[in-house]
Amino acid sequence: MDSAPFFRSIACALVSLAIAGCSPASTPVTQANLGQFDSDLAFLRQHTGVVVLSGSPGAGQVAVAPAYQGRVMTSTTGGTDAPSFGWLGRAAIASGERQPHMNVFGGEDRFWLGPEGGQYALYFKPGDPFDLDHWQVPEAFDWTAWEIASQSPASVSFRKRMALANYSGTALNIDVDRTVRLLTEAEIPARLGEAPGSAVRVVAFESSNTVTNTGGVGWTPKSGLVSVWILGMFNPSPATTIALPYTPGPESTFGPIVNDAYFGKVPADRLIVKEPVIFFRGDGQFRSKIGLSPQRALPVAGSYDASGHVLTLVQYTRPAGALNYVNSMWEIQREPYKGDVINSYNDGPPAPGKAPLGPFYELETSSPALSLAPGERYAHVHRTFHFVGPDAELDRIARATLKVSIEDLAGAFR
Repeated sequence: MDSAPFFRSIACALVSLAIAGCSPASTPVTQANLGQFDSDLAFLRQHTGVVVLSGSPGAGQVAVAPAYQGRVMTSTTGGTDAPSFGWLGRAAIASGERQPHMNVFGGEDRFWLGPEGGQYALYFKPGDPFDLDHWQVPEAFDWTAWEIASQSPASVSFRKRMALANYSGTALNIDVDRTVRLLTEAEIPARLGEAPGSAVRVVAFESSNTVTNTGGVGWTPKSGLVSVWILGMFNPSPATTIALPYTPGPESTFGPIVNDAYFGKVPADRLIVKEPVIFFRGDGQFRSKIGLSPQRALPVAGSYDASGHVLTLVQYTRPAGALNYVNSMWEIQREPYKGDVINSYNDGPPAPGKAPLGPFYELETSSPALSLAPGERYAHVHRTFHFVGPDAELDRIARATLKVSIEDLAGAFR
């Protein structure tokens, strides 16, 4: 998540929803079976329609919810224990009621547009103060169902037409075409440059998110540009370490290595910069967020849960030479196009004695700020990979993609 004030207020409301639990007609899902894909799928189906993408029997599956804006809710590698990787906002899902500010349904791949704050914000009406009372995720990608345009056993496509206005009063007419697709066995090593061993179970999928300017005028920096923003929520653990590889080099040339000012400086026991990788805790116990600029970001990020032997990777499209990314800070900005390319958020109590929103952790990617002429389109692709298996096998994948060993990931915060 990107906005600190949101967490201070919404947590109490979510606690009350959690106490309310499922609707009377629902069968409760107990704590004992949380985190397993079959259980999560059964819970989702109690409250909404779900499209399950699958390949061969017993292999990876991906659960997509059309009513929740076509987001990927969770996925699994399959197998006897069928782990579930996406964090679900069970309180919001079970309530069936629209929540103020944002409907926290969860999911490991959801579509948003940026920027959030600033003079070109999409989450504040013109002239409103930048505070929680006036902050609202636009309905088009927060509440309404998205229409299925096409479907196959391994993919599903959605279409949504949006009419938005930014903080400066610029009208934005946007068509979104979104396709979620299960990657084939052959595509995984082709994308990563390393093939998983026979002892490794894997699920991999991508969302391709195309925005089209359907208005009569072009989008310009002076009137406000938008970006595609894909966010994934994952289940945390005390043994989860997030890894963001980065481009090394002097700050005089590349700027700061990491932006950790979102919710105040991140303590040293939760953020380690060790060339060429940034380590960040994903335990869901301390609210914090980091980001990488286009000068530092690479087209991959990931995490490793040492307790479950789960390696998660995220890839995304990074156009060569793109430097302008929207700034989502809640203020009138001096540099509205000096934002981050990739972010990671770790949930936790917003204040002493307050409940966390999840807890969960996030891996987020953004497209560049989009200067689109009428009728012009842009596609941002965001891929997610989960690997479960022996550390020795996962080590090869981690080294090839994140430039770090499994041992370093597991021991970063010991």
